[in-house]
Amino acid sequence: MQVKELENLVRAFRKGEVGLRKVAQQIPVLSHEEFSLPDFPAVVFGKGKTRPQVIEAVEHFVQRSPNVLVTHTDAGTFGEVRNICTEAEWHEAAAVIRIWRDHKDRGIGKIGVVATVATAIPLAEEAALTAEVMGNRLQRVWKASVANMYRLLAERENPQVVIIAVESEAAWPLFAGELVNIPVVAVPTSIAHGSSFGGTLSGESNRLPANLTIVNLKDGFFAGFLASLINRKW
Repeated sequence: MQVKELENLVRAFRKGEVGLRKVAQQIPVLSHEEFSLPDFPAVVFGKGKTRPQVIEAVEHFVQRSPNVLVTHTDAGTFGEVRNICTEAEWHEAAAVIRIWRDHKDRGIGKIGVVATVATAIPLAEEAALTAEVMGNRLQRVWKASVANMYRLLAERENPQVVIIAVESEAAWPLFAGELVNIPVVAVPTSIAHGSSFGGTLSGESNRLPANLTIVNLKDGFFAGFLASLINRKW
């Protein structure tokens, strides 16, 4: 089904011209190739999967995509993935396996990745590896101070997007969102910043800057993915 046909079908459904059953019958089941975003890597979420399940998924994807990520995994799984693809890299800090064969630059500019404290580095590195394999140039700033943030923003080429991994200081993403006029993606590392109404960030949500987005708890992959979408040359 072409995009135009799908648009017409949805439009007809909204007008009440066709029923839900007909819509379900006409929408095809998409294969991996049809569903994937062009030039984006295949991704395997390792947590909760057995090692054979991860290996099977990687075997499938390496034949169809030049770039593959396995997140939330371990060194033992990397050893077996390495037997399948010798180009696989193990990034212990982020618990990520990366197969990066297409290095084409697909970003408008660079992405800044900031870890506010040492314990936030693994999450920031997961976001950085994700953004990098999606075709972005990066600048990493670990254990950032306010001075380091100013240095990052004073570079000759300012970042188009900034990812900030925060642990316990809600002022950081708020500060960054108000300081810069570019998108800021904050990724929390502790439950205090989660969706709980008692969380500091959620308590401040009625006055968050318009350029600030907060992703789910410990979701470094999605932070990198979202920043890549913002920075992408479409």
